[in-house]
Amino acid sequence: MRRYEVHVTGKPGIFDPAGKTAQTALDNLGYTGIDELRIGTFIELSCDDAVTPEQVVEMCEKLLANPIIETYRVEEIEG
Repeated sequence: MRRYEVHVTGKPGIFDPAGKTAQTALDNLGYTGIDELRIGTFIELSCDDAVTPEQVVEMCEKLLANPIIETYRVEEIEG
């Protein structure tokens, strides 16, 4: 069995309303000094051994991420 982690975040310059809301809330709670806070998506995939890293990248391009406004990183997890 193979395991993959996919981290998806907005590209630089793309407005992140959830991140801005969280940053404002932290500031209101007294956590100052945060220049930028971005919120993304974390995806875990457990697959059979036939699924390749290239296929996971293809999944990201077609469904799991929006490559126009998001970047993603695929990591194969050992064990």
